[in-house]
Amino acid sequence: MSGDALAGAVVVTPVYGIPEVQPGDDLAELIATHAPHVADGDIVVVSSKIVSKSEGRVVEGTDRAAAVRSETVRVVAERGTTQIVQTRHGFVMAAGGVDASNVAPGRLLLLPIDSDHSAREIRRGLTERLGVHVGVIVTDTFGRPWRLGQTDLAIGAAGVRVLEEHRGRTDAHGNELVVTAPAHADEVAGAAELVKGKVAQVPVAVVRGLRTLVTAEDGPGVRALVRSAEDDMFRLGAREARREALRLSRDARELADAPTDVDLVRRALDSVPDRAGSRWGLVEVEEAQLRKPILDTVGLPSSVPYVAVAYVGSGAFAEQAAALLELGGVRDRLILSCAVEGLASRWLPASRVDVTAVGSAVPQDAEVVGLLAIGASAS
Repeated sequence: MSGDALAGAVVVTPVYGIPEVQPGDDLAELIATHAPHVADGDIVVVSSKIVSKSEGRVVEGTDRAAAVRSETVRVVAERGTTQIVQTRHGFVMAAGGVDASNVAPGRLLLLPIDSDHSAREIRRGLTERLGVHVGVIVTDTFGRPWRLGQTDLAIGAAGVRVLEEHRGRTDAHGNELVVTAPAHADEVAGAAELVKGKVAQVPVAVVRGLRTLVTAEDGPGVRALVRSAEDDMFRLGAREARREALRLSRDARELADAPTDVDLVRRALDSVPDRAGSRWGLVEVEEAQLRKPILDTVGLPSSVPYVAVAYVGSGAFAEQAAALLELGGVRDRLILSCAVEGLASRWLPASRVDVTAVGSAVPQDAEVVGLLAIGASAS
């Protein structure tokens, strides 16, 4: 939490005695009855399970996979029957939040349709019944990338400053903060989980001491915490990322007459297998004075940083055919690797390339097959 938010002690109190929630139950009434001590500036943290139950988000059946599909807009990763998916709310979570715990056998529990709206309704109800100005957070359990175990995160909020942007501020040493943005709603959700637990059937907790996080207006809710797919550097699982790479367009991209990040080129070249013992080869034209006449001949920008002449060794027909097939696979892998790195590549057959300037680098008994150029993409 920010320093001003922690001006005093933070106390988290479980709310006991809330009965099994049924469709249509008034959660604000239940909370007000069992937590009359709620005061101005408190944050009431509510498990999504009782919100879903009160809103009738319980479905009959045991086909969890079908229920997950109904809540899914995009599969992020899957291993066997386990799926990490993006829900209609934008949340990325296991099984789309579909839960078979804390419900009667033969039923499944879905997430609320709009947890921010649910939080606003509970907040409004508490104000009407108790005359207090509070914040409300609705929570659910998430796993975390790079970490084992699960914790509660906010999936709905009203009257709470869910995110605090520190970008542009300076720390105690005068360093400018660039990407620091504490997710207060998630921090409060995790703190409340410590007293709610998973099996104690305590679905509500009251957090006191964070008055500075409670706002006059309902605010944007948790939608302010949802990262867009465009900004998500890890929007796919490893296997799914490989599948996505295979779908990348391999159409020839126009090579730009512009500087190229040579580190990206080297990463693309890392996909080339070890050529030891192979009857094919790639001879890189490293000297700029040799590259330029070759590129000029085929109409490519002279700034292209990587040019290689591909050849196959002499030998029997079957040996040359096998070498050509292997070289074709290497060429395709390189073109795909360039697409992954955002580079452009161009393959030109030997009939269009005059490589006399680098002929000495190609084995005398070899046959030039073509030329591969890699550089910055114009698109």
